[in-house]
Amino acid sequence: MAAWNDAVEGARIAMMSLADRMDGLAHPTLRLGVTGLSRAGKTIFTTALIHALTKGGRLPVFEAAQSGRIARAVLEPQPDDAVPRFAYEDHLATLAQERAWPSSTTRVSELRILVRYANPRGAMRSLTLDLVDYPGEWLLDLPLLDMDFSAFSRQSLELARAPARAALAGPYLAALKAADPARPADESKARELAGLFTAYLAACRAETVAMSLLPPGRFLMPGELEGSPALTFAPLDPPDHAFPSGSLGAMMARRFEAYKSAVVRPFFRNHFARLDRQIVLVDALAALNAGPAALADLERALDGILAAFRTGRNSLVSALFRPRIEKVLFAATKADHLHRTSHDRLEAILARLVERARGRASEGGAALDVVALAAIRATREARVSRAGHELDAIVGTPEAGQEAGGHVFDGIEEVAVFPGELPADPDALFDPSGAGFRGLASASAEDADFRFLRFRPPAGIGADKPIPHIRLDRALQFLLGDRLG
Repeated sequence: MAAWNDAVEGARIAMMSLADRMDGLAHPTLRLGVTGLSRAGKTIFTTALIHALTKGGRLPVFEAAQSGRIARAVLEPQPDDAVPRFAYEDHLATLAQERAWPSSTTRVSELRILVRYANPRGAMRSLTLDLVDYPGEWLLDLPLLDMDFSAFSRQSLELARAPARAALAGPYLAALKAADPARPADESKARELAGLFTAYLAACRAETVAMSLLPPGRFLMPGELEGSPALTFAPLDPPDHAFPSGSLGAMMARRFEAYKSAVVRPFFRNHFARLDRQIVLVDALAALNAGPAALADLERALDGILAAFRTGRNSLVSALFRPRIEKVLFAATKADHLHRTSHDRLEAILARLVERARGRASEGGAALDVVALAAIRATREARVSRAGHELDAIVGTPEAGQEAGGHVFDGIEEVAVFPGELPADPDALFDPSGAGFRGLASASAEDADFRFLRFRPPAGIGADKPIPHIRLDRALQFLLGDRLG
């Protein structure tokens, strides 16, 4: 039955891909996926990208814009009637009027931009750019398609019992120990276990822990499925033989399969399988804040993310029937939380994080790159004196509630902060013993080796004013440059 379902699903994807490609012959179209794990800045990046294309700005590395070949870029009607439109205007208003960051991505949304440009020979051309914004947590669900409930349980419980997570998972693991999967199915017990498992996943996202590998993704953003049986399951210690019919374990296994059918497969079929290119936003600074375990968990999550992509160059046949993503850009966000002297070092840390994944992408013929950027720059740089020494600092307005040196910021005062320097050799952070550096998971804020504050957006952002950024133009050149040539 599973093989038959996979075959049917593959045929449906092939037909959708063929329809997309046939439409693209008459109207050249590029579908760009924008994703990232929690708080990496997906909404911010998408808003800044749209603003840069439609309003312009300082984009020296983005050749089509720098040379003046882009005649205009305008928003077009929403391409898919059943998918919410990315609320660009609302997000821009939040930035400009409230000086606050837009709300996080919790669902798939799309927006279409028509770009009119001149090719290098002067002939006018058009490119339709479809932006698909979706939560990175959903991307980490794709490997579940190749798992049964026992494999999912083994992987999940291995993570939950690891030293960095065991305390957070304590209530769930205690309830699991007291549960008997072979006993008759019990809805109240299923709800109890699912609730404790979800609470454990939520605790893993705390600033002091900052774990990234947290499937199933919809448990933390259930949307319209909240309370449904498809989200009311949890991993169990797999038995040596199959769960008895009608047992709690059998019910959990059935609901895991329902989750794959109701959540994961439709996302893969309707959105992910139709992408041409992808940017994955990464909050590496949050992992550095938390400590070595968070950094190792982020590395594993990024490896899983790239494994989910069907990367590789499109042949004629694959382009029509089974397209593969040709370009993937990993972007370390919040580069403005560092002085420019550490931007290349942040990029090197990201390159180290995706090193294993990068080799796999190259074997498949895909182009993969890394960049450190700030889609919207919230700080400026300055030199400050401390104890007779000149230090490289950043100046900005920390968000209300942020704390440094025992001082809690009110969200109004502007301060100069010395963010510290990242190591010149990224391998220094990846000590297998976990002793590479101290983070908030094992030390106080004063004793941690890194402490990166969160800043409010800069004042003065407006609908027609260029938005300050760091290396957004480099991202645009990698993702779009060859299609505007």
